[in-house]
Amino acid sequence: MGCLICERIEQIKRGETPYFVCELSTGYVVLGDHQRFQGYTLFLSKQHVTELYHLPWEIRTRFLQEMSLVAEAVAAVYHPDKMNVELLGNGDTHLHWHLFPRVAGDTPQPGPVWWLPREEMWNDVFLPTPQQLAQQTRRLREEILRRSRTAALFCEGEARDG
Repeated sequence: MGCLICERIEQIKRGETPYFVCELSTGYVVLGDHQRFQGYTLFLSKQHVTELYHLPWEIRTRFLQEMSLVAEAVAAVYHPDKMNVELLGNGDTHLHWHLFPRVAGDTPQPGPVWWLPREEMWNDVFLPTPQQLAQQTRRLREEILRRSRTAALFCEGEARDG
């Protein structure tokens, strides 16, 4: 089986995923398919590497800056009590960030989202409707654009939405 993140990036390039938010210089911003945590977003590295330290220094630094920009934008749109930002790679070994907006009481006990059962995290009841998805991707794209002139050079979501 191939890399799921590389496959998702190819879908983005072909304009085949409504979860696409925008393209930055080092990666692609997408909403998570399941929105158990409202605003769950991923930032996918353009380069298929397994570890952050595998990126050349300049790209690594930019990737971290852009991830921080995305986290800031997600927080501005969804107003969480706390942002959880994770770079794991145990399941999908392609470098990618999980950005979870968290609010008090969103899980039975305080802790990481991964303590929830998989069947709850990825339950289809948390799939956004096409209208919700369009609104969420638009709002997040606009916030990323608003926060960075550099990002504005790379966000192409409007062209792909039409």
